[in-house]
Amino acid sequence: MARLDGKVAFITGAGTGIGRACAELFAREGAHVALSGRRREPLDAAAAVITAAGGQALVVPCDVSQAAQVEQGIAATMEHFGRLDIAVNNAGALHVATAADTSEAEWDRLMAINLKGPFLVSREAVKQMRRSGGGSIVNIGSVLGLVAMPKRAAYAASKGGLVLLTKAMAIDHAAENIRVNCICPAIVETELVAGLFAGQPDPQAARRAREQTIPLGRFGQPLDVAQLAVFLASDESAWITGAAIPVDGGLTAY
Repeated sequence: MARLDGKVAFITGAGTGIGRACAELFAREGAHVALSGRRREPLDAAAAVITAAGGQALVVPCDVSQAAQVEQGIAATMEHFGRLDIAVNNAGALHVATAADTSEAEWDRLMAINLKGPFLVSREAVKQMRRSGGGSIVNIGSVLGLVAMPKRAAYAASKGGLVLLTKAMAIDHAAENIRVNCICPAIVETELVAGLFAGQPDPQAARRAREQTIPLGRFGQPLDVAQLAVFLASDESAWITGAAIPVDGGLTAY
């Protein structure tokens, strides 16, 4: 028996990177998955991989910063699968700047995607999880929700907010058998990270310098995060809630 047999998961940012890795691994573990994101094409591609392997996938285009779209996305998931057991809040955005150099528009954009989005998805998910007798919300945060680094003011603030939203919701909904946890990755090989180094004068040198800050000597892979997400979504973690867990190659051990 697979670890997520019979469960239904709603995953944001599911077309690429960590979200896609979660969607594919959840499906392999027996879950039916609703793949959410703003761009239809990568969602369709991810869904095709899942269905070709015998899984069940639903594509749900959705901007997580828009309450009406979130409500419609969760409603579509319920209509198609009949229940909701897991929500993975993975959609995210990055801005590289100090607070002094961050515009109000950039601040608002990061808060809308990185913090408001998980709030909106989780609020709708809780309503449906109550009907199922419980569930698991897995937030994809960042080590920068636990510690800081230069030129990440808005990003760190948004991810720090997500860590405390996780803890607050875990307390509020524990009696309803709804668990809420946060995974806090360091730098992971995704499209977002590829763009981070592409603009450097020597992208490879910048990458090597960043790798040297990680005790295990490499960037994370999307699967590193997805494997923990499966654990937190499954009954194997039945006594874990309100946790913010670094997945960082040892970065925060310093």
